[in-house]
Amino acid sequence: MAFNLGGDSGGARRSTSTLAEINIIPLVDVVLVLLLIFMLTAPLMYRGIDVNLPKTAGKPTVTEERMELTLTKEQQIYLNGKPLALGSLEQTLRETFKNRTDKTLYLKADQALQYGFVVETMDKVRKSGIEKLGMVTEPVRGS
Repeated sequence: MAFNLGGDSGGARRSTSTLAEINIIPLVDVVLVLLLIFMLTAPLMYRGIDVNLPKTAGKPTVTEERMELTLTKEQQIYLNGKPLALGSLEQTLRETFKNRTDKTLYLKADQALQYGFVVETMDKVRKSGIEKLGMVTEPVRGS
């Protein structure tokens, strides 16, 4: 519905249109200011609470050493550098891991070993109650 408040000028219609443009410069200014504010305050929000802890004479908790089972190409077995016999492996591992919370053993086997010997050793490790068995490898060096 169109209204014409002025008099009719001979039937010719005159339309006045306004050109509306959005000025985005103030919007960009506001966004940049907000960005700066958030960049400056964000690191402060992740900061922990400052607490002065009491001093004690007790020893800190001991971290358990990493246990490694090494198999040489001569089919000799070493537990953390100490030689073991294949027959006593299962019992020795049970005694070693009896009081440990981390029941992880890392197996380092020579690549020239027979597959059957490695699998037999891994079977004895599993029977001894070891929960996790990790295979230690060496990264490939190349181009």
